[in-house]
Amino acid sequence: MEIRKLQGAIEAILFASGEPVPESRLAEVLALDRETVRKLMQFLMDRYNKPKSGISIVRVDESYQMCSSAQYAAEVRSALELRRNTPLSQAAMEVLAVVAYNQPVTKAFVDQVRGVDCGGVMATLSAKGLIEERGRLELPGRPLLYGTTENFLRCLHISSLEELPPLPNEADKGEQAQEKE
Repeated sequence: MEIRKLQGAIEAILFASGEPVPESRLAEVLALDRETVRKLMQFLMDRYNKPKSGISIVRVDESYQMCSSAQYAAEVRSALELRRNTPLSQAAMEVLAVVAYNQPVTKAFVDQVRGVDCGGVMATLSAKGLIEERGRLELPGRPLLYGTTENFLRCLHISSLEELPPLPNEADKGEQAQEKE
């Protein structure tokens, strides 16, 4: 299949899906190796992810998704009559940080780190699709484990958790190790 036709097929798949499509699935459907899919995706991302473009392609882990550009969020909300997302509270940001950097975690762990009950905040983050249940811990009572979602990665405009900035004490340790050398 010629390159333009492959790119068109990828565009159609991403557009129709509405969800992130794994790189492996694109390779399978188009009978390509993953490296070729990555090159085609990079070309498409370069083409779409330009200033003033209404559509962008984002990478989330090993998947790709077509979405509207953030600069046109107000117009999209207005046209689709969507309610504006309210910003997260300081408590929600703190809980999200604890979960993101320590996942999978229990509610009790988050409560202990923050020093207050976080049940309501965790329920809100779960309803917003930023955290999700990831199973149960093999301890008495079998408490639920929580982790972040792909939606969390999209909201932060990162493709994986490895892109999170280092915690302050980790950065300090790295600097101290360099000073000793």
